[in-house]
Amino acid sequence: MKLAVVYASQSGNTEELAELLFRICLEQGGKASLFSVEDFPHENLTSFDAVMIGTYTWGNGEIPLEMMGLYQAFEKQDAKNVMTGVFGTGDSSYPHFCGAVDHFRDMLFRKSRLAVTLKIELRPQSKDLERCEKFVSILLGAMV
Repeated sequence: MKLAVVYASQSGNTEELAELLFRICLEQGGKASLFSVEDFPHENLTSFDAVMIGTYTWGNGEIPLEMMGLYQAFEKQDAKNVMTGVFGTGDSSYPHFCGAVDHFRDMLFRKSRLAVTLKIELRPQSKDLERCEKFVSILLGAMV
């Protein structure tokens, strides 16, 4: 099965989380490719069996501009058979902690087969490893 891990990162935290989830996926036997959102082939979105989407949150809980093309691709294409998971990093001192994850979650629930979400405070820590492994396990399990 074809799985993509796609992310955007401003501070490096979401990139670090994406790389961790990618490594866990490989360790759990998944066959995955890692893409920055700029390098992901949006037009071929439905050629993937599953997509893990990683985003940081901008401003007042908003989706960053560079993620809008991917968001719109899911809205426009028939991705009902694509398994998805969305993850992100954020700072809980802001009123809309990981708000972009919530926006993606709500849209993916309607437009894809959303399996799982994950929010991490700032950057992945050793205490987050179990949650990251569970995120990957749920997504891979849902693909079967």
